[in-house]
Amino acid sequence: MKKQMHLAAQYLAAAGISFLNKESDDSHTNLGFNTDSGTLSTHMLSENEDRLSLNYQKFTLDWNSLSGNTSFRLDGATHKQVVQWISDVSQTYLNKKYKYQLHYDLPYSITDDYIFKLHNVSDLQSLMHLRILAQFSLERISKDNLLESPIRVWPHHFDTGIYEKMPDSDVSIGLGLAIPDTNCDEHYMYISGYKKNETIDTSSFGKLENGEWRTNEFKGAILPATRLIESETVTFFQEAINTYKNQY
Repeated sequence: MKKQMHLAAQYLAAAGISFLNKESDDSHTNLGFNTDSGTLSTHMLSENEDRLSLNYQKFTLDWNSLSGNTSFRLDGATHKQVVQWISDVSQTYLNKKYKYQLHYDLPYSITDDYIFKLHNVSDLQSLMHLRILAQFSLERISKDNLLESPIRVWPHHFDTGIYEKMPDSDVSIGLGLAIPDTNCDEHYMYISGYKKNETIDTSSFGKLENGEWRTNEFKGAILPATRLIESETVTFFQEAINTYKNQY
């Protein structure tokens, strides 16, 4: 399900590419997560509040607008059918052409005959709860540390994250939830620090109560997300932030 949701999120990214002005940091492609509905959504695509969303609870793509709402069930649908549905609804609601065209590479490819399958509802629910955990934890950290950067999901690496310069400091931090990769074979929380656009070396940092500092290709701290609760996540982020503050 992890792979399928990553692939499905690209339909939203492609909508941002198709319908929004290009931003130098690629933020026109990033997504917001709604903890109440369990959905990833694009930025507003029009003055009529059009949005394309990916619903974790229903495994659907949803088009919401002041002019009306419509949904498409992903289970059993091919990639070609999904693209055609989005093309049809965007023409109806925006009178604009949708193109499924990305400017970055994904770790897996998709063909017209690729079929989405809802193999395991509990796996999908677990993925949704990880996004909820990340959203609430980052909201708490942002409030406690006076951070103002929006919490967004970046479709390329499919991480939930924020990046911001810390108040009264020349250190910037990037933190959030990442999907399994070479750093960890399960979803994990991460944080890294930057000074003068260079990643801060963590080799001299002391041991964390939860999680661990990494010093190789990724320089920062990680904490596996399986069975994590919000308080543990917030403690991990805050301890790492305090370390950066104390060191710099």
